[in-house]
Amino acid sequence: MRRSRLIILVVAMVFSFIGLVILQIRYITTNAKIIEEQFNENVQYSLSQTVSLIEENEALEFLSQSLEKEDYSPDKKILAFMYPEGYKPPQNIDTNSITANTARPTIRLSTGHGKATIEETSRYLQELFQENFSRRKTILDQAVFRWLRQSEERPVEQRIDFEDVENILNTLFENKGITQPYYVYVVGKSGNMIYKSEDAQPISYNKAKNATFKQQFFPLENAKNPVFLKVIFPEKQNFILKSMNLLLPSIGLMLLILIIFIATIIIILRQKQLEIMKTDFVNNMTHELKTPISSISLAAQMLRDSSVCKSPEMMKHISTVIGDETKRLGFQVDKVLQMAMFEKENSTLTLTELSINELITDIINNFSLKVNSKGGQILPKLDAKNDIAIVDELHFTNIIYNLMDNALKYCSEKPLLLTVATRNEKDKICIEIEDNGIGIKKEDQRRIFDKFFRVSTGNTHDIKGFGLGLAYVKKMVQEHHGTIKVESGLGLGTKFIITIPIISSE
Repeated sequence: MRRSRLIILVVAMVFSFIGLVILQIRYITTNAKIIEEQFNENVQYSLSQTVSLIEENEALEFLSQSLEKEDYSPDKKILAFMYPEGYKPPQNIDTNSITANTARPTIRLSTGHGKATIEETSRYLQELFQENFSRRKTILDQAVFRWLRQSEERPVEQRIDFEDVENILNTLFENKGITQPYYVYVVGKSGNMIYKSEDAQPISYNKAKNATFKQQFFPLENAKNPVFLKVIFPEKQNFILKSMNLLLPSIGLMLLILIIFIATIIIILRQKQLEIMKTDFVNNMTHELKTPISSISLAAQMLRDSSVCKSPEMMKHISTVIGDETKRLGFQVDKVLQMAMFEKENSTLTLTELSINELITDIINNFSLKVNSKGGQILPKLDAKNDIAIVDELHFTNIIYNLMDNALKYCSEKPLLLTVATRNEKDKICIEIEDNGIGIKKEDQRRIFDKFFRVSTGNTHDIKGFGLGLAYVKKMVQEHHGTIKVESGLGLGTKFIITIPIISSE
């Protein structure tokens, strides 16, 4: 994939995800706003109804006391409405008959009033009804005027039954489906506390800021010191969040899309980098294979010359070149085979019990010729007492050899000092290979075990390789159920630590 196409794809994915997030946020905020507005409307309606019912109760109570002369018996109530104020009915009146007659009225035409015709009788009855209605209305008006005059002078505690307030509120809230806990307060104009519910607790300003609702008692009165009903819902915010539980799957889906998006970008970038590394690998491999092939081809042409065949020294030189280049070509083929091995999930190992100290000693003896030829030195510190492990001799030898060869490749101008040590750690053996070379930068240390990755060496290009050595080492260590880690600093040398299980001595 071209770089420009990759950039376009990434930008398109970013903008698509941002647009999706914006739409989701707008949907969530709009839904939360609707839920909050509906909650506020239901609460405010309940408060308004409570205040109205409290006001109606006060009016009915006052009127009943005024019209019934503070006697609340049913018979007296009927008499109070039948006779004008100040009129005393006879003591021997049968109230039961009045009640019965009132409950079952009868219609009959009487001539006792001196009216001879139906039309005159009807007119007379209408005038009588209007007169009675006016008298009753006058009585009610006088009672209402007394109530208005006296109510403003009465204290709030006498006008409002706080227990009724809580009962009415609770009933109205239940009818509206409001089941959240709340605290009830009755406060004055200046905020002075007149009443609060028993379970009321102190609430922080942030919680009470958007969860407080107020409604004035007796709003139609022009009171100098108005009284307010205040209700606080301490769990209002939690209620709104719980009401949006259905949105949680969409939020989870958004997070999943984000994770997939990031993973896709990472995979694309890694594949792009791997493609570049493979291209470099093929180019380097082609160059490395052409060199020994050219040398062998040239040697073959020289062998065709009869004069060369007559010189034993020349024949020996040509045979040496052919042998060295053949080994070099075989080494490059081994690198290609190592690359193919990475495509397999599991490698086939031939496991045997070996002494790790003896194996490392043999490797040091063979490798010391290369190190000594460059003025270097190998310092063995094989201190592990229990060094018997089950390993594949060939692959484990390649592990140690590759690490020592890297130390030789990346040494600085100063002579190489290579330390190879072993030690026991519980039921494992640790193998440490430390050099005094150029070291590895921090940003490169996390990638040195990746396929085809090569540590940057500045402008120098004299270090040959394909970036497969350390990747092979890590894979083989893992196949032996071990671990490998690196400790290094630029200009401070490098230490590789390999840990593999051993056979218990018990």
